[in-house]
Amino acid sequence: MKRYVCEFFGTFLLILFGCGVYVLNDDILLTSLTLGIAFLISFYMMKSTSFCHLNPIVSFAFYTNGKMTGKEFIKCIVAQILGGILGALFLAFILNNINTIGDFRQTSMGVNSYSNITMLGAFICVSILSLFYVFTFLLFTDNKKYSNISGILIALSLMLVNLFGIKLIGISANPAISISLSLVSFKYLNQLWLFILAPLFGSAIASVIYRCSKK
Repeated sequence: MKRYVCEFFGTFLLILFGCGVYVLNDDILLTSLTLGIAFLISFYMMKSTSFCHLNPIVSFAFYTNGKMTGKEFIKCIVAQILGGILGALFLAFILNNINTIGDFRQTSMGVNSYSNITMLGAFICVSILSLFYVFTFLLFTDNKKYSNISGILIALSLMLVNLFGIKLIGISANPAISISLSLVSFKYLNQLWLFILAPLFGSAIASVIYRCSKK
């Protein structure tokens, strides 16, 4: 049970702080740094319990590589999405009580969309970013020589993914964040499918590459 509480709480923190900084500062570097720090703190808080996924595509990769059961996979995803929704609701409440904002729907909140890029371009972009992130996650958590710094290396890869992707598609490569922000803001719901399927596609490819690299 601890594992799922941690996944819930960690995803809550990612959205609250990461998306909050994005809305309040509109600064890609600061947002990416905040997401990395939020992940890093969550990772080392949870390390004694389990690896800190905070992302369905990471859990999917662990499942397809036999590192967790189907039941554990489903519970992780549910915990991540519920934590994300609570984080988005809490952020919306805070934004609604800021005098200069008034209504959180006037902000972007980092919601994913392909309004600045073609649909095909967005699918390829999200798939590649997801592939890179999941592969680094698998690599750094499965190799003992990285055990002391794995959280730092994964946090850096998360920062890199968002530095590249935020202006193109919003907060990147995390379906839990995509689902939570879209449901709470009612924005770009018709585009949400891409930000679920493309990350899973990238994660599946990363899993295949990783398994091949170990042979």
